Amino acid sequence: MDPTCPSECIYNLIPSDLKEPPQPPRYISIFKATVKDDMQKAKTAMKTMGPAKVEIPSPKDFLKKHSKEKTLPPKKKFDRNMPKKPAVPLRTDHPVMGIQSGKNFINTNAADVIMGVAKKPKPIYVDKRTGDKHDVEPSGLVPKYINKKDYGVTPEYICRRNEELKKAQEEYDRYIQENLKKAAMKRLSDEEREAVLQGLKKNWEEVHKEFQSLSVFIDSIPKKIRKQRLEEEMKQLEHDIGVIEKHKIIYIANK
Repeated sequence: MDPTCPSECIYNLIPSDLKEPPQPPRYISIFKATVKDDMQKAKTAMKTMGPAKVEIPSPKDFLKKHSKEKTLPPKKKFDRNMPKKPAVPLRTDHPVMGIQSGKNFINTNAADVIMGVAKKPKPIYVDKRTGDKHDVEPSGLVPKYINKKDYGVTPEYICRRNEELKKAQEEYDRYIQENLKKAAMKRLSDEEREAVLQGLKKNWEEVHKEFQSLSVFIDSIPKKIRKQRLEEEMKQLEHDIGVIEKHKIIYIANK
């Protein structure tokens, strides 16, 4: 509140802009000067690149005209009394060229050609009508492998693999036969059939007796459920009894 204006002044009712409080002074460590001095002591001038280790050129060795041009070798003085190279031999001269031989190479070569065996042409094949020729040897058309001792013999690893496959097949067949024997159908004897039939009839009589003992009025849900269950059991037993009485021969599967 402004001390010049009392609280009853109308100017105090006008909202004034909020003034941001001044920021506190920035923190400065008391060890800043010490750290700075230590850093300056540890540094050396031009420590990264290093001072120039070449000699400073002298001001007298300035660049002169034609100093970069290539210089010719010094001239040699011509001397007329220097020994000369030997002269070229004349046509009439016959200089000796090493060891001489009296062999007549022309006649010898002619005799070798006449008496020699003619060379056989290299076998080739043509794969296009334009005449592209190729050697037969690396093409695979020459039957070289039929001359090997083991040509046409089945490798050992294939024989071993065939034996393993045969054993595995035999074991599988044996396993299937055992399962088929276990799952084979078994025929009921007349005594067993009669015993099963009598048991079903006895069960039907028990269920029927329980059904007859029900109350006359079925007025609750549990009674209805019990009646439906007994009727389903009697119907299933009657069906089973009819099937056994109809068929004289009965087979059952082994589990």
